[in-house]
Amino acid sequence: MLPGIFSFLKRLGFFSILVLSLVALSCSGAPEKAAQSGSGASAGEGVDRLSVEELAAMPKIDAHTHISGLALEEEAPFFAKLAEHNMKWLTICTRGMNWPRMQKMTDLAERLHPLYPEQVAWAASFNLSNWGHPDWEQAALQTLRSGFEQGAVAVKVWKEIGMELKDPDSSYVMIDDPRFDPLFDFIESRGKTLVAHIGEPRNCWLPLDSMTANNDRKYFAENPKYHACLHPEIPHYWKQIAARDNVLKKHPGLRVVGCHLGSLEFDVDTLARRLDEYPNFAVDMAARICHFQVQDREKVRNFMLKYQDRLLYGTDLAISAGSPKGASLEETLKTIEETYRKDYRYFATDEEMSVWEVNGPFRGLDLPKETLKKMFYENAEKWYPGI
Repeated sequence: MLPGIFSFLKRLGFFSILVLSLVALSCSGAPEKAAQSGSGASAGEGVDRLSVEELAAMPKIDAHTHISGLALEEEAPFFAKLAEHNMKWLTICTRGMNWPRMQKMTDLAERLHPLYPEQVAWAASFNLSNWGHPDWEQAALQTLRSGFEQGAVAVKVWKEIGMELKDPDSSYVMIDDPRFDPLFDFIESRGKTLVAHIGEPRNCWLPLDSMTANNDRKYFAENPKYHACLHPEIPHYWKQIAARDNVLKKHPGLRVVGCHLGSLEFDVDTLARRLDEYPNFAVDMAARICHFQVQDREKVRNFMLKYQDRLLYGTDLAISAGSPKGASLEETLKTIEETYRKDYRYFATDEEMSVWEVNGPFRGLDLPKETLKKMFYENAEKWYPGI
């Protein structure tokens, strides 16, 4: 057989062989694809990608933000900035133990949502400053009922449950306390979602110099009341996680989005086990993207591909321009621009980059177009119906 092949090639001549080789190489597109992706086999051949500009132009939802202050004259430039990024915000009202603050956020959300329905959705919460009062449950249910009537798509519970709220005997109230069950049942019955920021990053239970991310180090240095390492009386990290997991077990029909990677940011394998066990559980990545960046790149990338239906893009960006302690509108708009551009690069390219939260450079994940569409838009629509 070989002599026959050699004879055939000889008849073709060298020039014809060269042409055929070039055609075959051109059809494969492999060198061009490798040059574009820069990540070789890990990116996969024939998979659609988005450039940073294409991702910026695509419809997106930031599924974890806070609008706590916005003057009338600031609305136009703020919403123009969101329009530049084709971004909708889910603004989350939070801190039930500071009821006046939460009422202010709720009033603002209820005013903005009808005016800018394509750019603002919102999540309600309930009062905890009256915890233990005989009418607490009914008052909380009425607050949720009113919020849903005004368009709220979800209900937020915050880390004050488990880390701050106490009964008269000084015991901490955990999120799996049976007194919350009627609220969770009501949220489920109305087809809404529970947004759960329970516990803190594992770094919270470590000394500042042992923390794995600079933003955690900065936050807990500035907020020592929440730095559990300094407060051994606060229930331990794993007790916080167990209490949240108990809610998932007790309410399997309730959609739950765990804020900040479900407080399991330190290891994607640990988070994956919860996603496998609880099909009613998804997570947003607000203020925890840097925890992806300190882990092994390929491990994180494989995790995101496998669980791409359960991951929601979020930032924890906030605008409080009307507050004396808040950043100016100009500063806020600059932060929004820088945050989104940085995140687009990380998820859509494999460029080497660096951020202040992480010590040392790392490479972007170069995720496929379909994964990016889910993370940045479709998953929010799925886990927050009506958003």
